[in-house]
Amino acid sequence: MNSYALLAIGGTLLCGVLAVAGIHVYATGRAQREALVDRLTSTGGRPAGLRTRRFTAVDRRIRRTALGKRIQQRLAATGLDLTAGEFAVYVAGGVAALWLIASAALAPFFGPVAGLFALWAGNTFLNWQRQKRIEAFIGQLPELSRILANATAAGLALRTALSMAAEELEAPAGEELATVTSQLALGRSIDETLGELADRLPSRELVVLVTTLVLSNRAGGTVVGSLRNLTETLQERKETRREVITMLSEVNATAYTLPLLGLGAMIMLNSMDSGSLARMTGHPLGQLAVIVALGLYAVGFIGMRRLGKIEV
Repeated sequence: MNSYALLAIGGTLLCGVLAVAGIHVYATGRAQREALVDRLTSTGGRPAGLRTRRFTAVDRRIRRTALGKRIQQRLAATGLDLTAGEFAVYVAGGVAALWLIASAALAPFFGPVAGLFALWAGNTFLNWQRQKRIEAFIGQLPELSRILANATAAGLALRTALSMAAEELEAPAGEELATVTSQLALGRSIDETLGELADRLPSRELVVLVTTLVLSNRAGGTVVGSLRNLTETLQERKETRREVITMLSEVNATAYTLPLLGLGAMIMLNSMDSGSLARMTGHPLGQLAVIVALGLYAVGFIGMRRLGKIEV
C-alpha cells in the first residue's frame, strides 16, 4: 500500500471522526434549544441535554476501569454532554486518523508521534473546556453575589437565595447552583455542598464567596453588607482578569505558532525532496535528531505557556 493510499485512508477516517463530532454537537445544540423553547413557553418537555447515547457497550466496559472513572469525572467538570465511552471512541478515532496521515504525508516514524499528539490533544481539550467553564463561572460571580445579597436583604434564607440564583442565572452558574440546591434538598449541609462546588471549579474568587457564605451561615449573622462589598470587588477583579488575558494573548498565540512552523518546515522539506524524511528517520541518528528537536519544541512550548500564565 503506497503513501497516497494511506493518506487517503487517514483523511477519510479523520473526516469521519469530525463528521461524528459535528453530528454530536448539532444534536446537543438542537436538544438544548428545544428544552429552552419548552421552558420559555411553559409547555414542559424533555430536560436539556437528553439524547440517545452512543457506544453504550464501550461506555459500560470503560466505566469499570480506573481510567474510565477518571475520564468521567473530568468530563463532569467540563460540563460536556459526553460519556466516557463516547470520548474514548472519539480520541481513538483521532489517534488512528492522525497516525495514518502522518505516516503517509511524512514518514512511518512520525505515525506513533502523531498518535501520542492526538492523546495529548484529547487531554488538553478537556483541560481547556474545564478552564473555559471556570472562566465563564468567574464572569458570573458578580451577578451571583448581587442576587444573593438582594435575596438575603429581603429576608430570604440562604438555601432559598441559592435556589433563586440557580433559576435566574444561565449556565454554567445556573447548572452548578442547581446541583447545589438538589444536594441541599437531599439533606446535605451548606458547608459540604459549597465546598464541593469550590473543588469542581477552583478559583480564588469562588473560594472567597464560598468562605463568606459558610462563615456567615455558621455564625448566623447577616451577609448583606459582605456580599455587596464582595460584588464590587469581584467586578473589579473581572475587569483586571480581562485586561491581563488581552495583554498575554500574543504570548499564548506565539506558543502555538512556533510548533506549527516546525511542522510546516518538515512538510515543505518532504515535498521538495520526496522521501527525505523517510530516509532520515530510517537511520538511528536521524531518529535521535528528530526526537531531540521534538523535545526542544515541547520545552519551548511549555516555557512560553508558563510565561503567559499569570494568576490574578
